Amino acid sequence: MTMESAPAPGAGPATAVQAHTVHPPRRSGGGAPVRTGGRRAVRCGRLAPLLCADALAPAVAFVLVVPAAWTWPPVALQAMAQLLLFARRGLYRARLSPSALSELPTLLGLALLQWYVAMEVLAAWAPQQAIGWTALVYGAGAQTALGCAARAAVYRAGRRAAVRRPLSTLIVGQGPQARQVTAALYDHPAYGLRPVGLVAAPGTGGEERAAGSAAVPLPVLVSPQEAGRAVVQNSVRHVVFTAPPEAIPDGPALLSLFARHGCQMWLVTGPGAVASLPAGGRPDHLWGFTARPLRNGTARPFGHGVKRAMDAVLATLGLLLASPVMAACALAVRLSDGPGVIFRQERVGRHGHTFVLLKFRTLRPADAQESATRWTVASDERMSRVGRVLRRSSLDELPQLWNVLRGDMSLVGPRPERPFFVAQFSRAHPGYQARHRMPVGITGLAQVHGLRGDTSIEERARFDNHYIETWSLWQDACVLARTASSLFRLGGS
Repeated sequence: MTMESAPAPGAGPATAVQAHTVHPPRRSGGGAPVRTGGRRAVRCGRLAPLLCADALAPAVAFVLVVPAAWTWPPVALQAMAQLLLFARRGLYRARLSPSALSELPTLLGLALLQWYVAMEVLAAWAPQQAIGWTALVYGAGAQTALGCAARAAVYRAGRRAAVRRPLSTLIVGQGPQARQVTAALYDHPAYGLRPVGLVAAPGTGGEERAAGSAAVPLPVLVSPQEAGRAVVQNSVRHVVFTAPPEAIPDGPALLSLFARHGCQMWLVTGPGAVASLPAGGRPDHLWGFTARPLRNGTARPFGHGVKRAMDAVLATLGLLLASPVMAACALAVRLSDGPGVIFRQERVGRHGHTFVLLKFRTLRPADAQESATRWTVASDERMSRVGRVLRRSSLDELPQLWNVLRGDMSLVGPRPERPFFVAQFSRAHPGYQARHRMPVGITGLAQVHGLRGDTSIEERARFDNHYIETWSLWQDACVLARTASSLFRLGGS
């Protein structure tokens, strides 16, 4: 397959198009696709001037309005409070059409709140330097005016930079709306998105080529594999869906693919379409089309960084504290069932990548084929008395703390399964494959609701996807607490 580079904005239909081979995604030593760092660099480049502008506005207003001579700590605290409030209100979310004027009411409201808190704190801790209501009004007004002007300048500079350096973009969908969105991006380069390909359903490629606008010739990609090669070859940074992923053939697979490559995804819908917006978010648009960021439930780098740090710390403590219990379990398995205390088995983790899971052996399969393809339960007759106790008390899973420490797993997440069963369950149960959007875990929301062992796969997938879509650190803490309280209850695992 070859991938054509899209013509420059404004180029006519006769513009020459250069073709070149699309190479498959490179893989690192661990088997994961090499994640492009472009999205992070672009996001940092977009946020850096905005953060500076937002930090300077309250600091300058504080120095101008408050008569006392202040040292840098209170000024820095004022600037830090501004950034935290703005982040909480979603003012740093990715947007296609940012407008400082539409943000003005939010900026004013947050400024009034910030200055009121500052007034109360000064009155309580430094009465001699307290400020009155007049200073509060002047300060909030000055901060709002400075912040709005600074944001407007940053947005204007961003639009100019977007015209000079547009980012490669894929359009996902077919029909008139996909063509209209593509044409809008070419006609309005200030969005900074340069279409380089159209992802359409299999069997419609020729139709889309014939029906497409002559001014916007795009190669048509008809499978996730072709889309993946296009992402790597063209360094795609943005993907625009013109219909919800669940309404598009291979939509969930495409969503996972683009998330894996670090693409910023958007859902662009026409008039009358109902689409929920993120909490605290404002409606965005792409030349009149309603637009919103599209996430696969895992695009929270800070939260997931904290989750990974918590996993590493708790796994280390768990290995230290549980080492006597693990030694006793290993000895019991060795005396009861002979050599081979640790059982190793290939499991499927996040984004479909495999890893070797560790457990205390509770039974000995006849061969590797049986281990990979036979479904076992706690009542398996080949299980020894020691193995049955370990399985029913979940003590056989203690070695997985090492998997957590290595980064193969998390403490909380969907339970990993063998590749053979993942393939079967993915065909039989819609939504099962979507469980792999998050790191797999030792315990999870499905397990604390009793879905362990030989229980409904469909219900497990439902709970796992609900966990992913509503994930929070507090939810992880609740799952861990419920798991600890039921650790030694005798239930199948």
